[in-house]
Amino acid sequence: MSKILVVDDEAIITMQLERRLSAMGYSVAGMAASGEDAVEKARLFRPDLVLMDIVMPGKMNGIEAAKIITRELDIPVVFITAYADDGIIEQAKSARPYGYIVKPFNELEIKAAIEVALFRKAIEQEEKSRKTAEEKNRAGMDTGQPAPDDIARLDLPEIKTVLLHDIFTDIVLFLYTDQVAKEPIFKFALEEGIKKGGRNLFAYFQSALPKFFPKEIQKKELYTHRIKRNEVYSLLPVLSKCTDSLSGSGSSGSLQILLDFSQTEEFDDILAIRKLLLSKKENGIPLCGILAMNIGKIDHTLIQSLAAGIPKIIVSTGKETTLSFAHHTFPAGSVSVVPQSTIDDVVKKSLEPVVLSLLDKPISGYDIVHEIHNRYKVLIPQARVYTLLHELLDDGYLEIRISGKSKLYCPTEKGKIHISQKLDDFHQVFRHIMGGGSRTGADIPEKK
Repeated sequence: MSKILVVDDEAIITMQLERRLSAMGYSVAGMAASGEDAVEKARLFRPDLVLMDIVMPGKMNGIEAAKIITRELDIPVVFITAYADDGIIEQAKSARPYGYIVKPFNELEIKAAIEVALFRKAIEQEEKSRKTAEEKNRAGMDTGQPAPDDIARLDLPEIKTVLLHDIFTDIVLFLYTDQVAKEPIFKFALEEGIKKGGRNLFAYFQSALPKFFPKEIQKKELYTHRIKRNEVYSLLPVLSKCTDSLSGSGSSGSLQILLDFSQTEEFDDILAIRKLLLSKKENGIPLCGILAMNIGKIDHTLIQSLAAGIPKIIVSTGKETTLSFAHHTFPAGSVSVVPQSTIDDVVKKSLEPVVLSLLDKPISGYDIVHEIHNRYKVLIPQARVYTLLHELLDDGYLEIRISGKSKLYCPTEKGKIHISQKLDDFHQVFRHIMGGGSRTGADIPEKK
């Protein structure tokens, strides 16, 4: 069980983190409320990782404390802060952190950051031991010289982003292992399915996601089904009922599914569900979505039998892969794989369509920054986002509504038209740049 030291001057935050970390299976080694206290407790408790706030009272802030802890104790530090501007980030880099989480955070982000940091630290230690052994073997003796502080770190596999274009036209098989942070992927898939309309069904063994969609569940835009152990078969009549209601001549709409089989002991029942889905689709039922499975405990022959007949298959076996459901302003093929650095460049240099695409509901500027980070793993300075929002406000395309302590930006009627037109314009430009601009004039909708 990994030991975590929590450092934050807000007692509510530290208590929340202590409760959440314990629920995730970590041990909270201690809590500190200042940089000086953090260094002292890190020396005393020797935790496996430190979750560190940046701005705290006292003579030593979180960045200075992190430098001491990293240099002196070689303990990985993950920053948790409400600040995401360029200046703070540049200062934070000097401490060589193992992660940077922007408040408000959720359990999934915390767990993913901790697991990636611990994994990276373990790899670095293995590489350091290997290089030390190799140097001793080459020299034939121990030189007695200490290793430099800036010993080369092992580069992890380059992060990849898988873009799924128009995911809701077919069935996709998403195969993952225990190391994959699947919940953010599933949350985004559910959000996109709800936007598309029709019926949405989310079936799962264990998940915290239903609590994010109380209104949608109440309005029956999203149906959830808890799969109990040894009762996978119970999902068959649910799927049959959902699809049969769409088979009538006068029926309309579609069914988007997200079925997550994190437990695979009842594999024959899972195969029966796959067979039902494919047969319904072959019979013309408007059915699409994701069939997800943890493949950590099944062999390749079972995987092969599961994948037969499914047109799109994604395999994610580590923390280095992110799945992204491409917005229509970023056209992609059915499945494309690109480096995360490319995603960084596109989002940062084409920020306007990204922000506009998020203005389909009342939303705060802070939530826009947070949503961009959640979806694309890209940190955007808040000032850039607020500059765009204020320009839209000045032109009458947005209005402000107050909800509690939050200031929400909402499109006006002419703003909805403007945003739709701008996104369409960006779409045309991207198509042209990417080689899709050879359409005839008849193919291009007339601008009014």
